[in-house]
Amino acid sequence: MTDFLADYQAQLAALYEQPMFGLRQADKQQQLLPLLRSLHQHHLANSEAYHNMFAEVDADNWQSLADVSYLAVRLFKLFSLKSVPDEQIFKVLRSSGTTGQTPAEVFLDRDTSARQSKTLVKIMQAFIGTQRLPMLIIDSPAVLKDKALFSARGAGIQGMAFFGRDHTYALDENMQLDLSAIQAFAEKYAGQPMLVFGFTFMIWQALVEALEQQGNSLNLSQGVLVHSGGWKKLVDKQVDNATFKARLAKATGIAKVHNFYGMAEQVGSVFVECEQGHLHAPLFADVIVRNPYDLSESAQGEQGLFQVLSLLPSSYPGFSLLTEDLGRILGEDDCGCGRKGRYFAVDGRLPKTEIRGCSDTGASL
Repeated sequence: MTDFLADYQAQLAALYEQPMFGLRQADKQQQLLPLLRSLHQHHLANSEAYHNMFAEVDADNWQSLADVSYLAVRLFKLFSLKSVPDEQIFKVLRSSGTTGQTPAEVFLDRDTSARQSKTLVKIMQAFIGTQRLPMLIIDSPAVLKDKALFSARGAGIQGMAFFGRDHTYALDENMQLDLSAIQAFAEKYAGQPMLVFGFTFMIWQALVEALEQQGNSLNLSQGVLVHSGGWKKLVDKQVDNATFKARLAKATGIAKVHNFYGMAEQVGSVFVECEQGHLHAPLFADVIVRNPYDLSESAQGEQGLFQVLSLLPSSYPGFSLLTEDLGRILGEDDCGCGRKGRYFAVDGRLPKTEIRGCSDTGASL
């Protein structure tokens, strides 16, 4: 294992020296495949569950990213999937989920956790810059205090808090809009760049709709919003991305918006929305779309299930996961924003699967 980790860390270090969205897809694939093969061998040797499922898979036969074997993401709700001894587990991350549903458990050692944090920083800095901005968090500080609420949602807030300063919460302990705190924040940083973060459904219900119902509006026009999670609930309300942005802008003045797609089972490997409205795969991750019926690779533009790849997890076998999310590859290397690699759109969830995501713990609002 020591030999694997030394070589693995050296290869990742070389990747960190490259721009996060600067490689064309063909070149990126050539860099990812050897590392994915190494991760496969590592997890075969160190995870009994992974070995039982994939012992017959020869990674030398993987000639493209679409050849990479995958775990169904649901298995993280059913089994304790880990590739390190219990004494090396640094933290256990539990995904948010519908009440009564078993959460997924993700086992992190210190190396994997540090790797995820470092990669998240590099991805987000490619969109919001390197300067720490005054930060408004569309949530309640209770999320970080209550262990029952601290799951992927709490971890998401902590992870994004690194990018800001003077952290101000927009909701009080009772999950109600704290208008005086927001207005004080807006006045203090009037005319200056600011960072606003929250989970999508929370922003919609606790901020946008609350302001509309009160007949109030805010001046956060210099803010850039980063958000994720809860689109299923907004689709049920017939709120698409364009509607979300339009009513957000009217209520708050915010025009710069970056949605991102990610999951607890692959923390750090987030796919961020660019200025053209497209989600982009960063250097350390990628996405394949598969036909829901036969799991063959879907053609560009065809809807299917996402398989998400990440170079980051060594403490658990989560480097290649088949999700229950539906979407389409939109293109490669030619997005109008100038970023290289694959870009895509998320359409929703596979019918008859449970609603899951960071926003679910705010369902009682």
